Amino acid sequence: MSTVLNIGVDIAKTEIVVACAEGTWPVKTLPNEKNALLAWLNTVPPGSRLGLEATGSYHEKLADLAHAHGLTVFLLNPRDTHHYAKAMGQRGKTDRVDARLIARLVAHEHTDLIPYTPPTAEQRRLTRLIQRRAKLVTVKGTLRQTLQGVTDFQADLNALLQHLDQLIARIDAELNRVMTRQPERQAAHRRLQTIVGVGPLVAAGLLSLFERVPFTHGDTLIAFLGLNPRPKDSGQRVGRRRLSKRGPSELRRLLYNAALAASKTQLWKPWYDHYRGKGLSSTAALVVIARKIARIAFSLYRQNTSFDPSRLAMAA
Repeated sequence: MSTVLNIGVDIAKTEIVVACAEGTWPVKTLPNEKNALLAWLNTVPPGSRLGLEATGSYHEKLADLAHAHGLTVFLLNPRDTHHYAKAMGQRGKTDRVDARLIARLVAHEHTDLIPYTPPTAEQRRLTRLIQRRAKLVTVKGTLRQTLQGVTDFQADLNALLQHLDQLIARIDAELNRVMTRQPERQAAHRRLQTIVGVGPLVAAGLLSLFERVPFTHGDTLIAFLGLNPRPKDSGQRVGRRRLSKRGPSELRRLLYNAALAASKTQLWKPWYDHYRGKGLSSTAALVVIARKIARIAFSLYRQNTSFDPSRLAMAA
């Protein structure tokens, strides 16, 4: 019977560095290309565990191949491995050191990690479209701030902003095409938009997440989104709760914008006023509404139903 190994991989564009927590292999460097990765994976015992950080798109090739070879793959948040390194007293940072650290993390923490499941080509495209759109929106905001008040460049700024708006419109059109290619996805997309405050973009972002990650209940979803309040208590001191802000920042932004739009509607405004009356800041009140919208969306997705405003009113 082969031994199950715990393997850590540091990923770069052109190469990977591999380490084994059990010390079975020396640390080695391999080209980050398909044939070399397949040859190496053929030497790994079936059922072994492999951890690697999410690094743009450089990790996708190995993650998909390793999953296809029957390995349990964990896609790690670089922030988590950074804090783990500090907790372990790591004094330096190199590719070899990072690979060993990831192997150690997988060996000790694998029971609390969520295994990676490769997305379909369409799911991956949907995710990338949303990410690219978010980047363009950020660039627009940066340009406005950088050239604000510089009247000599106003015409150039307007031309740039117009071109960016055209690119964003093209991405929105492609997102709509992705949503309509499959009848089931199109129907789910429409059901999510029945939630007051949720538009096509927010619905697409939520649907992309629900299709890829098998959440078991709403609390798991909220924690994944980073919308969960994080306690900071010690002894008799009760610290201020702050959002963990882990997970997809763009989806958090979209949900916050959905909550902002919803708070101005007849349905959601009483909720907003209620939380403001309890002493919450406007931002905190909107975050609470964003959490509610996310939970409702998850329930609609799982039950294949549309939003019923009367149920929200009864819950109030």
